[in-house]
Amino acid sequence: MRSGEGRTGTPRSAWLHRVPPRTSLLTLVGFAVVVVATPREWFAVFALYAVAVAMLLVAARVRPAVALRRLSIEIPFLVFALLMPFIATGPRVEVLGVPLAVEGLWGAWALLAKATLTLLAAVAFTAVTEPRRIVGALAALRMPAQLTAIIGFMLRYLDVIGEESARMRVARQSRGFANRGLRDWRTLGRGVGALFVRAHARGERVHLAMLARGYSDGTG
Repeated sequence: MRSGEGRTGTPRSAWLHRVPPRTSLLTLVGFAVVVVATPREWFAVFALYAVAVAMLLVAARVRPAVALRRLSIEIPFLVFALLMPFIATGPRVEVLGVPLAVEGLWGAWALLAKATLTLLAAVAFTAVTEPRRIVGALAALRMPAQLTAIIGFMLRYLDVIGEESARMRVARQSRGFANRGLRDWRTLGRGVGALFVRAHARGERVHLAMLARGYSDGTG
């Protein structure tokens, strides 16, 4: 990783990186609440939100390719939004000869606009805030200690599980495996199952090691 880049590979913005994580997190949550509460008919307001988010992404130096890749988490919402005009009830309007529910079109627009704006704001936030600082901000905001501990452990061992998955993929490829379609999903499914078992076993060992060193989760 080059100097001046965050863990996401995005170059850090100097002034954004100096903003306290707690302030950034509260701002992100407040922005999400305001966006969700905005009436769907206020197109001009959503345009202002979009401009503000775009400026934030530029200030955070988030590359367009990185932002689009992060937006892939929105795919399930996109599929649901595309179905809404067809499955919603009420008055209908023809679009290119296809009858679509008016309420479904409004719902799809509101879902996609609000979800996309909030997610892009979160992308900018994570681009300039390291994961450990996010956990620290949650703890400073008096989030339950057990929850912050779980998030901290998840972030800490996510890279470990990713490396384990990469090693399994290299092992499959070295044995001539190539994903050619549905017939190979059984092998991939077995790999996912093996990865889950290894991750669970690793978690058990880590937990026992922590207990042996006097760790308490506060439930006893």
